[in-house]
Amino acid sequence: MVDMLKTRRCLFCVRTFFGLTSKLWSLFLYILRKPLRTIIQYQTVRYDTLPLSPLSRTRLDAVKRKILVLDLDETLIHSHHDGVLRPSVKPGTPPDFILKVVIEKHPVRFFVHKRPHVDFFLEVVSQWYELVVFTASMEIYGSAVADKLDNNKGILKRRYYRQHCTLDLGSYIKDLSIIHGDLSSIAILDNSPAVYRSHPDNAIPIKSWFSDPSDTALLNLLPMLDALRFTADVRSVLSRNLHQHQLW
Repeated sequence: MVDMLKTRRCLFCVRTFFGLTSKLWSLFLYILRKPLRTIIQYQTVRYDTLPLSPLSRTRLDAVKRKILVLDLDETLIHSHHDGVLRPSVKPGTPPDFILKVVIEKHPVRFFVHKRPHVDFFLEVVSQWYELVVFTASMEIYGSAVADKLDNNKGILKRRYYRQHCTLDLGSYIKDLSIIHGDLSSIAILDNSPAVYRSHPDNAIPIKSWFSDPSDTALLNLLPMLDALRFTADVRSVLSRNLHQHQLW
């Protein structure tokens, strides 16, 4: 009888030990998760923009300088505002910046999260393209976001907002012809196929981004965008990606 009691006590102690160890390990992982996420999101990345060879320079000079049209929400950034009951971003994730705007006489705060590597992406592609912001958001919000992304570098000067879109069947359409009459030199990067359905041959699809700190979609586009600027007509290349538009 005594041996059985000792055995039960022993088992109880072992279970208690492993239970406590498991809780301590979970607590350690929880504490570690936030700085680890920050390290992943802001780790140094490289994409070497080497000098062009004389042949490449000659070919680039023979074609028009291209325009890259950039969407904002879920393409370059994700934001949520006061009053959202279930934001897509995990609770406790700090925003990259907070915007305070007045919409219809009501002050609203937007908590804005930048897609991983967006600053590096803009720095690189601004050397290759004329960058244009085209968002279906209201100007008071879209302009403030673009100012933050531009960061006084002067690379996001041209901007188009909701009032520049065409409302069709309840959704906003981005007409690229208002940016430039020659569609052979315009590409649009947008997470929503509906907004560029009038110009699918000019579109570069990208998955919507909300909170994944390990996302590398913008980095993955750099080699293609580097090569695209050498083409005479962007549609000759981008029209081959039509099958991807329906995925997102």
